[in-house]
Amino acid sequence: MDGPVKTNKITRRDFLKITGFTLGGSILTCFGLNYLASRSLEAETGRLEKSEFTFGEANSVDTSVLVAYATYAGSTMEVAEAIGKELGARGFRVAVKPITDTLHLNGYKAVILGSAVQYGAWLPEAVDFVEANQQSLEKVRVALLSVHIQNLEDDPTSRAARLAYLDGVRPFVQAEEEVFFAGRFDRRGAALLLPKLIAWAMPDMDKRDWKKIRTWAQTVFA
Repeated sequence: MDGPVKTNKITRRDFLKITGFTLGGSILTCFGLNYLASRSLEAETGRLEKSEFTFGEANSVDTSVLVAYATYAGSTMEVAEAIGKELGARGFRVAVKPITDTLHLNGYKAVILGSAVQYGAWLPEAVDFVEANQQSLEKVRVALLSVHIQNLEDDPTSRAARLAYLDGVRPFVQAEEEVFFAGRFDRRGAALLLPKLIAWAMPDMDKRDWKKIRTWAQTVFA
């Protein structure tokens, strides 16, 4: 005859121990993931090298165009490069440069100013540059471009938001053309807006339409 069946009862003390170990493990795991996320983001979102490009160097200096850009994650820089390449193929002499305090407009017949959008507006360095160079910009043809990952739809709300991106710029410059291009959202951009663990897990989203960008560059300043 079988003996009595033994049951493994969990005492209150045992329950608290198990709960404590589980909670502690979860906290350590969370801290570990946050640490890995932080280290990964530091490696991926270090200082961005902003490059300069030249196109159509053999073309006449009388057709010199400056494409000046302000970027955070590099997306706008790549858009500016693509535009410069198309302008060079059209016969313009093109310099593509990042917006800085030392950038000057001397010698250019036309200027394209472009900026990434953060918090619904151009980057501060781009707005400051336009304000500081009002008189010089009055003497050249000017086009403005904005690059952002949001408000891509063709509805009234999205259109109004896109127009508002330039509210801080329009008082200082009379542009003959304004254009908006969809941008790219990656971990560098996510790190600016989201907690590190979420930013680390975010997939890249590249909404840039290169055909649209090149087509615009083939007609601007025509």
